[in-house]
Order: sequence, then structure tokens, then C-alpha cells
Amino acid sequence: MIIGGGPAGHSAATYGARLGAEIVLIERDVFGGAAHLWDCIPSKAMIATGGALSFLARSKGMGLEEVSPHIDLGNLGERLAGIEAKLTNTTTKVLASQQVRLIDGIGSIVDEHTVRAVTDEGEEDIFADYIVLCTGSRPRIPEWAPVDGDRILTTRDAYPPKELPSHIVVVGSGVTGVEFVHMFRSFGSEVTLLVSRQQVLPGKDAEVAYALEEDFLRRGVNLMKGARATGLERTDEGVRVYSEDGRVADGSHALLAIGSIPNSELLALENVGIATDGGYINVDHHCRSSVPHIYAAGDLSGRLPLSSVASMQGRKIAEHAMGMHDLPHRHLDYDKAASAIFTEPEIADVGLAEADAFAEGRKIRVTKVPFSVSAKALINDDPRGFVKMVSDPATGVILGGSIVGRHAAELISILALAVNAGLTVNDIVESLFVHPTLSEVLAEAAE
Repeated sequence: MIIGGGPAGHSAATYGARLGAEIVLIERDVFGGAAHLWDCIPSKAMIATGGALSFLARSKGMGLEEVSPHIDLGNLGERLAGIEAKLTNTTTKVLASQQVRLIDGIGSIVDEHTVRAVTDEGEEDIFADYIVLCTGSRPRIPEWAPVDGDRILTTRDAYPPKELPSHIVVVGSGVTGVEFVHMFRSFGSEVTLLVSRQQVLPGKDAEVAYALEEDFLRRGVNLMKGARATGLERTDEGVRVYSEDGRVADGSHALLAIGSIPNSELLALENVGIATDGGYINVDHHCRSSVPHIYAAGDLSGRLPLSSVASMQGRKIAEHAMGMHDLPHRHLDYDKAASAIFTEPEIADVGLAEADAFAEGRKIRVTKVPFSVSAKALINDDPRGFVKMVSDPATGVILGGSIVGRHAAELISILALAVNAGLTVNDIVESLFVHPTLSEVLAEAAE
């Protein structure tokens, strides 16, 4: 029995069915996952639209006449709805083809082997040998933020916004926050970003964060560093955001991008005594909760909030429940998960970070090569960014790396494969990459 039809639930259902399990999947919002289809996918689709605008704005550098396109929010909304519909339809068709029973409703735990499904038709209690909980998360809204979906927005109110903000104040400089800064600036909005610390992307490589800040400043973004938001109100002209140190930021709109909270309050976890931490379910390396046959995955597990991680968790859960882990297998290693930020330039990283290695006193070799040496980058008229590779100086094994630049989210897959497979820098050097491509910069860094 799976509660939650996002990437984790879909993956657990798919792999469980392949292994011969009878699967029931209940979802209250949208099959494919609310966080996935209402957050991740529309944000990336809007960023792609912004990227098209940015490309056309610099078309003169490609030998073309300058053009001045304008965004059509109506068409953009239809585009987002179309993408969501196609993905949802694909998800449900795949699950139905595997004889997975799908229930539109809310699931909760009655006892250790019983889940109650509440639908428009009534209630149904379903017995299950194993239960998988993957109900995702939703945007966090602090008490001081009177969100109205009109001028004061959460991320889900902005796919797309009702109107294009003339000046938007983004609160939160993590991954989601900087993506929205990039997106709205690409659309032509003035943007102010409140950064609670002294760099955007806290926890990321400082050099990577600096590269993004530099690009934001070049594009006219107003960065308010050390400004922790404590209040937000509507004004006659728009909105005003107050920071802890007394500074204020005025704009036509404000957008909150300050994290998420788990959707666990309706699961009735207390009925079986499942251990939690701040609403997140504590799990072991098999994704088991404190009740061994009840698993948790995705955002609800409190691990890396990435769709790729959620999908792999779902697969590992299905394998474990069906006895596959009695055979030799690989555990999911969260430290080797690749991640990306879809700003312009894109940012991606995987494995051991340079700062973390130094903090641990670990000996590493760090090599960095700018994209400006790449013929392909010059062909693309976009030589921004660099590749940074972290390796073991004694063995040459690749431990991690960061990429800033065009198509970083695609290029990081090469480093992710190297990190997970224990490849060496020499393995990369001796690979014959296509020329001219941006991937050649990886070989340069390895060499």
C-alpha cells in the first residue's frame, strides 16, 4: 500500500509490480506528485521560457538581427497545463498497465497493517503487508507573511503569476529562490533578493555562489545581503518586506521561497508510534521507519529533497520489501547524488565539495578550467562559468565536482557516473569526447 503518487510512490509501485507485488496507490492531488508537477516541472518550464527570451535578447552575438519578444502569460499558462496533463496521463497509463490499483483520495494509517482510504464515495480499509509513505511537502509560510496569492505569493502561486510583476521581492536565497530570481529577471521584472546570510546558496561552494551573484549583479538584480526577513505587508503601491536589521524592500509583489514542510499531519502516524522529527519520518538506510514494514520516501523522509533521490528510494523500497536485498546490492548513497540549479548560468554539483574536504582535513586535488577555453562555448556565444573537479591526489579517483555554465545540469551526469563508479581522472582523460562540445572541458579538468 502506497500513500502518495509522486516520484517515490510511482517508482515503488512500478518496481514492486515488476517484482510480482499487488499494489494499491492512493493520491489526494495529482498522480505524478504535487511537488513534482506543481513545483519542479512548471518552474523549469518557465525557466526554459525565460532562457528563450535571454537567448533572443543576445541574438546579435549570434549574427542575427536583434529581436524584442514579449511574454504571453496566457499562452505560458496553457503550456504549463499541457505539460502537467501529459505527464499525469503518462504516469497513470504506466501504472494501470501494471495492474496497479489507483485511488483518488486521502490515506491514513489505522494500524500496523491497515490503511484507510477516504474518497468522495466514502471510506475503505485496506490490509497491506507493507506500507510506503511518500506524501511529499508544501511551501513553508511563516506567521509574518500574509500570503494572498495576489501580491504576496508562495512558489505555487507563481506558475505562472496572474500578472507579470514590475518589481518582485524574493525572500530566500536557496535553490528555489535563486531560480525565481533568474526567471523573473529573464521575464523583464525588476528583482530584489533578500539574502539572510552573506552569500546566496548557503552550503554551496563559495566560488560557485560568487559566480551566480556576479551574474545577478550584471543583470541588475538588487542583492540585500545579511537581510533576514521578519515582516511582510501590502501597501498602496504593492508590498513591503522588513528585515531583522531594519532595512526594507519595496516592490509590486513578494515571493516566499523559504523552504518546505512535510505533508505528514493527515497520516495518523501516532496510531502506530512512528518516530518523526519536525514532521519528517526517521528512516534507516533501507528507508524503513521505526515500524520495520512501514517505509518512508521522498521529501517526507527528510533526506535530499530531489525527485531523482525520491525515485531511487522508491525503487530500493520495492526491492527490499520483495526480498531482493537478501542478494548483493548497493545501498543508496545520498552523498553521491547529483543536483542542479536551473539559473543562468546553470549550476550543478556532485560528491565531495572542496570546502567540506578542507574542513575534514582531507587531502584532495582541485582542478578548475573555465568554459572560455572551449570552442563550443564560443560557438554558443556563452563562455561563462567553469568546471571544478575534486580528486584523490594519491589514486586519481574522482571524488566530486561542480559545474557552472551552460548545460551544467546535463554535463554533471558525467561526473556523477565517475563518482558513483569510482572512476579516475585518467578514465576521463582517455575517453574520446566529441569535438566540439562543452564536455571536453571535463577532460581538460581531468588532465
